[in-house]
Amino acid sequence: MNAHHALNYVEFAACDLQASKAFFTEVFGWHFDDYGPDYTAFSEAGLNGGFYRAERASRVADGAALLVLYSDSLEHSQQRVEQAGGVISTAIFAFPGGRRFHFIEPSGNELAVWSDR
Repeated sequence: MNAHHALNYVEFAACDLQASKAFFTEVFGWHFDDYGPDYTAFSEAGLNGGFYRAERASRVADGAALLVLYSDSLEHSQQRVEQAGGVISTAIFAFPGGRRFHFIEPSGNELAVWSDR
């Protein structure tokens, strides 16, 4: 359902589409549809989006927006990220309202996972 002026889609650069697809499928259960060799779209992620082939990556230190996923079990999510080859870039820390960690996925993009538990 499309809502006027609501966030609707997000796109990430990815130097290794296959590695990013495998990572997000394994860790978070996202589904992918390929549109040629240089683009893949994802769904089942709360916000649909895609990855386009490029040598760049999205990092907070470079001024990029940070996309944050929610988890019912933060430690379990961190363990799955690490087991699938993600790199923890910021360890779990507390903030008013919850806790979170940041990670780098196989194509170099930084995301975060938070929990209010």
